[in-house]
Amino acid sequence: MRIGIGALREKRAARASRILVTGGAGFLGSHIAMALLQSGYRVTVLARPAKGLSARARVDRLAEWFALEDEVRRRLAVAEGDILDAGWAAAAAEGRGNFGAIDEIVHCASNTAFAERKRAEVEATNVDGLENVLDYAARAGCGFFHHVSTAYVAGRRTGACPEDWVEEGPFTNVYEETKARGEILARDVCRAGGIRLNVYRPAIVYGDSRTGRTLRFNALYFPVKAAVYLRDIYLADIRERGGRKAAELGVRLAEGGGLVMPIRIEVARAGGINLVPVDHCVRAFMAVFEDGLAGGIYHIANPRSTRIEDLVAFGRRHFQLEGIETCGPEAFTARPKNALEILYDSYLEVYRPYMQDTRSFDTARTTPILEKQGLVCPVFDYEVFSRCMDYAVETDWGSKLLAR
Repeated sequence: MRIGIGALREKRAARASRILVTGGAGFLGSHIAMALLQSGYRVTVLARPAKGLSARARVDRLAEWFALEDEVRRRLAVAEGDILDAGWAAAAAEGRGNFGAIDEIVHCASNTAFAERKRAEVEATNVDGLENVLDYAARAGCGFFHHVSTAYVAGRRTGACPEDWVEEGPFTNVYEETKARGEILARDVCRAGGIRLNVYRPAIVYGDSRTGRTLRFNALYFPVKAAVYLRDIYLADIRERGGRKAAELGVRLAEGGGLVMPIRIEVARAGGINLVPVDHCVRAFMAVFEDGLAGGIYHIANPRSTRIEDLVAFGRRHFQLEGIETCGPEAFTARPKNALEILYDSYLEVYRPYMQDTRSFDTARTTPILEKQGLVCPVFDYEVFSRCMDYAVETDWGSKLLAR
């Protein structure tokens, strides 16, 4: 090992460990970078220019969103670079592009697309890009590599999934597959180079359970957004054009002022969706970061999966949507999908496996660390759902987020 646990503890205690965060302009990466800064560390965020903004400008906008104080900002550096650039590791190791010495790397950069048609770009980021970051870690003398992965490297399994390496599939999609391959790559390179390795596996991360704020509106949000989108189309049809199209699909105004949309959603008889708010995810990451110094795999998951039936009930109540219900596959044998159900399904195709999920995630290694700090994953109830959806609507599902 390049640095012993004792020496690492001393560096951490003095907040002298120099940390690079990749993907620090993204959702989870930015939250982790800000948490490290607020804990007193000096952090360099790796980011690319995007949408007409420099890397520095992107990170500065995020610092504003997080309301980062000036004193904390002084510990923040920004390095411009792209992990997809094959020459990036050598250039960074030579100190070009605002790269200084580093002791630890937190690798959050990831492509979370599920679609098979995006395989090439997902592999490029999650495997090739990771390989470039690992190359930089070896060149720069990194002592600890923190790899942010996903609990869904478990692939198409049922029941409890252990905190252990996943050597083979089958997998639900290219995202799960490439994240599993990335873990094995990180394991092998770190072992060969004497670099300590932690792998963090969050389940499905959504917004802040206390405020509803978030920087990303996929996963949990997308099926809800799709239903609200359809609601607004047919409300406009009814109010402005006499409702002919709505009537053809069985959509009508409800007596209480909402809308009736006859949509059945297929769910599994057991299981649900494992939801972790970003505030708990980051606190759990920091607890493992500080305590899990021996290296290992850590699931950051909710011990209580949320039933799709409950999510549907929350959505009906919050958005005044009636007619949406859950059912088993036998319901579609007795009565085939209607046109509205086929339309809604087209929006949800890549998410369907997660809406019928019976996987659970063992936390035998993670739980003792979280218990030391009294960390418990919040229950995803109607109040949390409402806070998150209110923020989503307020920001127009992200289109008004970080507006220039």
